[in-house]
Amino acid sequence: MAEERNYSRRRFLGTAAMTLAAAEMGFMHLADATPRDRYPAIEPADKQPLPAAFDSVKQIKAGLLNVGYAEAGPASGPAVLLLHGWPYDIHSFVEVTPLLAAAGYRVIVPHLRGHGTTRFLSPDTFRNGQQAVVALDILALMDALQIKKAILAGYDWGARTANIIAALWPERCQALVSVNGYLINNLERNQRPLPPKAERGWWYQYYFATERGRAGLEANRNELAKLVWKDNSPTWAFDEATFAQTAASFNNPDYVSIVIHNYRWRLSLAKGEVQYDALEQRLAAGPVITVPTLTLDGDADGVAPATDGTAYAPKFTGKRTHRILKGIGHNLPQEAPQAFAEAIFEVAGHGK
Repeated sequence: MAEERNYSRRRFLGTAAMTLAAAEMGFMHLADATPRDRYPAIEPADKQPLPAAFDSVKQIKAGLLNVGYAEAGPASGPAVLLLHGWPYDIHSFVEVTPLLAAAGYRVIVPHLRGHGTTRFLSPDTFRNGQQAVVALDILALMDALQIKKAILAGYDWGARTANIIAALWPERCQALVSVNGYLINNLERNQRPLPPKAERGWWYQYYFATERGRAGLEANRNELAKLVWKDNSPTWAFDEATFAQTAASFNNPDYVSIVIHNYRWRLSLAKGEVQYDALEQRLAAGPVITVPTLTLDGDADGVAPATDGTAYAPKFTGKRTHRILKGIGHNLPQEAPQAFAEAIFEVAGHGK
C-alpha cells in the first residue's frame, strides 16, 4: 500500500481563502483566461515544493471491493464524487478537492478498481474492467457511505462511469461534469475504424490487445504511463514528484488485469461477464442523460481533440453547457483545478 503524503496546511488554507474570495466576487468564466493567466509556471525541479497530497486514504467495503478513497469537507454537505481516469489516480483531484471542501461540499475521491488501495474482497472474483461494473462499484460505494444522490464529475474512465450512472440511475445523480462529453461505449460502434490520426492516439489499446502488451504493461507500467501522460497532455509540464505520487497507485496487484481487460473488452477481444449483459445492452443503445450537465474539453488534449460538443448534444436532454479550456490537456482537473471546480459549482446550481 503506497503511503500518502500529508497535506501542506498552508497551501490548503491559502486555496480555501482564494475560493471564498472568488465566491464573493463571482466566478470567472471558465474559458475567459488562459492557463498562463491563471496558474504560475512550474519552477525548476530543484526549487519545487512537494506536490499536494491527501492527508489520508480511508477504506470501506462496498460491493465486490474494499474501496480506498479520500474524503474532505463537512459530512453534512452536498456530496460530490470525483472519478479519475487511466493512467491516473485520485491525485488528479488533489487541488480540486480543497476548493470544493472550502465551499461546503462533502468530497469523495475513490480509487477505481485496480488502482491505489482499492482491493477485491475475494481472490476468486474475476478481474473485470468492463464499463458497467465500474459504474456498479461507484453505486456500491455511494450505498456504503449512505449517499443517496451526488454530483458526479470525472474524466476518461471516470467520465464514462459518471455518464453511465447519470443515464441509467438519474435518481442517484444530482448533476454531471463530464470531460470529453458522452463516453458510453457501444462495442459494435467500437469496431468501426477511425481516421488514421485518431487511431494513432489509441496506440496503447492495440498494444494491450497482445500478450506482448500485457507483459509490457507489467514490466514497464510507469514508463508507459509517463509516455501516455506526455502524449495526452503535451502542454502540461508535470514534474517527477507529481508523476511518482500517482505512479504508486499502479502497484495495485490487480492493476494489469483490470487495465488489460478494460481495453480488450472495448475491442471485443475479451468477454464481459454474463450477469452484466442486460446492463451492457441498455448502454449500447445510447441512453440519454437528463440531469444538468457541463461538458468540458481541453484544446490541447492529445487523445480526444476538443469539439464544440454538437455531435453528442442529442444525448443530453437536460440543461447542458459546453466549454473549451485553452492550453489544457486530457488530465483536465489536475491541469486546471480551479476551472474544474468552477464547473462543479456552476452545474450544482442548475441541479438544485
